Amino acid sequence: MEWYETTDKPREECGVFGMYAPVGTPVARDIYCGLTALQHRGQESAGIAVSDTSGEKGNRVVRKGMGLVSEVFGEAELAKLTGNIGVGHVRYSTTGGSTLENAQPICMNYSKGSLSLVHNGNIRNAEALKEEQMNRGQAHYTTSDSEVLAYEIISERVRCGAVEEAVKRAAVKLRGGYAVLVMSPRKMIAIRDPFGIKPLVLGRKGEAYIFASESAAIESVGGTLLRDVRPGEIVTVTEDGITSDETMCGGQAAHCVFEYIYFARTDSVMDGVEVREARFRAGQALARICNVQEDLVAGVPDSGLAAAEGYAAASGIPFAIAFHKNSYIGRSFIKPTDEERKNAVHRKLAVLRSVVKGKRMVLIDDSIVRGTTMRQIIEMLREAGAVEVHVCISSPPFLHPCYYGTDVPSARQLIASEHSAAEIAVEIGADSLTYLREEDFRTMVGDLPLCTACFDNRYPV
Repeated sequence: MEWYETTDKPREECGVFGMYAPVGTPVARDIYCGLTALQHRGQESAGIAVSDTSGEKGNRVVRKGMGLVSEVFGEAELAKLTGNIGVGHVRYSTTGGSTLENAQPICMNYSKGSLSLVHNGNIRNAEALKEEQMNRGQAHYTTSDSEVLAYEIISERVRCGAVEEAVKRAAVKLRGGYAVLVMSPRKMIAIRDPFGIKPLVLGRKGEAYIFASESAAIESVGGTLLRDVRPGEIVTVTEDGITSDETMCGGQAAHCVFEYIYFARTDSVMDGVEVREARFRAGQALARICNVQEDLVAGVPDSGLAAAEGYAAASGIPFAIAFHKNSYIGRSFIKPTDEERKNAVHRKLAVLRSVVKGKRMVLIDDSIVRGTTMRQIIEMLREAGAVEVHVCISSPPFLHPCYYGTDVPSARQLIASEHSAAEIAVEIGADSLTYLREEDFRTMVGDLPLCTACFDNRYPV
């Protein structure tokens, strides 16, 4: 069955979580909790692979399935996942279909052992690598760049003495944005692309080391954030401790700006920047640009709320909660009818009529992709009695697709690629529309180098 998402937002590909604990310390439940904390990064499938480093090679146990983390894993499944080392994954597909075959971890056996891999991002030269593999006689049919990467590591592993060396040899061939965790029976290896496009952090819980897409996931299991994995760094954890290879480090970084605008949890810290503070400062910048005097400022839950608070603080206009968000909307694996699709926003958001009735308001959201969702939200506000709705977006207009693992539609599907802000305001039914400017990113994140290709067509790789 095909999954149809109703939200009109760019979507992250997935989230990764890995843990290496001392022998005798089970990690499956912590991985489960960590994946739950990363659920916002992918809701199509979830998976966990664990290994006992004191056992024989090949003692890996794997469980993955379609759905949310809580739907894939119950008590019975977690009880079978015994091991002190493990990797987990939540997925939203941008390459490969939404099927169980494409769920991660990718697990493979080969002549020298086994390998389990979880991956966030997109490897741009995956097809070229696959062709090289086929020419070497590695006949296989892959549907994802994650599988191509796994085969590349295995290909190198049979020719060298250690899995971390194989990972390094494979990594230098990769082009794109990625955060990867590789588990062999007794080692865990983390890789972050040389630009740092995709986030990856390192933490500690007691004697255990943790890797995750976001710091919030480490904290959710009672761990402490140590640092970000550096762009281009390869970190290896074994029973002897932790080592780092920085051979690929030192280039120009380009962190995904949309992590700070929308993707990441509000309570996460990425590359030294607190996500909530970045969004708050974006709202402050919008207030200086927009300069309209209204009765209240409201944000579209959830990522628009911090920006709305920042706007209110800078403008002096009162901040208000104007929506109730239903956090328990299930996902549908059945194609919706036109009427169901039309009512999707109504099922997710409800307007608080007493807050907006008779009011002139500023509405803050993080982005406009096609404009369909914002149009429905404004219709709901006007039906509830809002007199004016001025929309402010805490990002510049989307003009270009993303090639690094974020699902941004082609340019022809991006409303800003063919319409001015004034034209879009008419299309969505707003009294005005204001976007954040690219120069305001410095206000958001300081001197942190960013990938802003979806706005300015300047791709780092």
